[in-house]
Amino acid sequence: MNVPVAAAAARYFTERHRREPEATAFAPGRVNLMGGPDYNDVFVLPFALGAGVGVAASRRSDRRLALASRQQGGEPVLLDIDALQPGSVTGAAPHWAAYPAGVAWALRQAGHLPGGADLAIDADLPAGAGLSSSAALECSVALALTGLYQLTVPRRELAALARRAENEYVGVPTGIMDQLAALLGRAGHALLLDCRTGDQTAVPLDPAAAGLALLVIDTRARHALGDGQYGNRRRACEQAAAQLGVRSLRDVVDDPGAPARLADPALRTVCEHVIAENGRVLRAAELLRAGDLAAVGDLLTASHRSLSYRFGMSWPQADAAVEAALDGGAIGARMTGGGFGGSVVALLPADRDGAVRAAVNRRFAQHGWPVPHYLPAVPSDGGRRL
Repeated sequence: MNVPVAAAAARYFTERHRREPEATAFAPGRVNLMGGPDYNDVFVLPFALGAGVGVAASRRSDRRLALASRQQGGEPVLLDIDALQPGSVTGAAPHWAAYPAGVAWALRQAGHLPGGADLAIDADLPAGAGLSSSAALECSVALALTGLYQLTVPRRELAALARRAENEYVGVPTGIMDQLAALLGRAGHALLLDCRTGDQTAVPLDPAAAGLALLVIDTRARHALGDGQYGNRRRACEQAAAQLGVRSLRDVVDDPGAPARLADPALRTVCEHVIAENGRVLRAAELLRAGDLAAVGDLLTASHRSLSYRFGMSWPQADAAVEAALDGGAIGARMTGGGFGGSVVALLPADRDGAVRAAVNRRFAQHGWPVPHYLPAVPSDGGRRL
């Protein structure tokens, strides 16, 4: 658990309220090493990061929610829990407040929120970097609120409620991967996650033991899943599935002839990517179980190029970061997250970290782009109450 950021949230709470919080929680961001998009019900291979979001909370005597964020600043956002409905916050309060408000709404709907709360939020995970800061916020708030009222809610149910908050309250049509990774992550492992059933298997992922490292390259090209591009790509997948007469593209991952049955070339390439990517995930899991992490590098790069040229989710900075990282000695690299901005994850020999960073920095300077931010990507435990 990331004790420093959870403790920072507790200090921030004390600064604002002049008393100690009653409950503190943390949930991490995630890197999706490979797979997806998860809304196709396919397999994915995420792992939890060490960085994330901390939330400190205390009960209120009324049924209100007071939200304060160190990163966002300003006065706390005060909301009536019983008046929360989808769309009721985004027009009247800062957009970030919709995520914790949505969690409170989903918990209330499920009978898991008996009273109000003061919440103080702190984070060491960059927002908009494709590392699922939204799910980390949702899951840390869910852990804090249920812990505050001493409620035992199974992790899978809590993940489903956090996803409901994002889908129905905030209005972003994400899958379940991010919330499950945030709550079920395990140090030294990735999660082989079946996005249809929710079943997950821990797969060994210990780069240091193999003399390797995973590095997140935050391209600083910010994405927003609510800006429409993400939803457009999801609709294309749904259209392809409908024309093939199946529930989702998961149902054709073992049918390499499926894309040819689609008349629209754009839908055909979308389908081709989903089928190929699912195979890459399962192969990567086999390699990880066999202890051959280095062999995953080629799969990472193939995945990125498919995402860029077939699926159309990449962006110029990501393509440049991948190619520059490879030039600098990385053995594989791929964009991660919902696309259209955010981060790249690179797999590299541990002694090539400096060379990879220098190569990426040079490439960005040639384009006149801001220097990227870097974050060691160490597979870590999922969210916890402190």
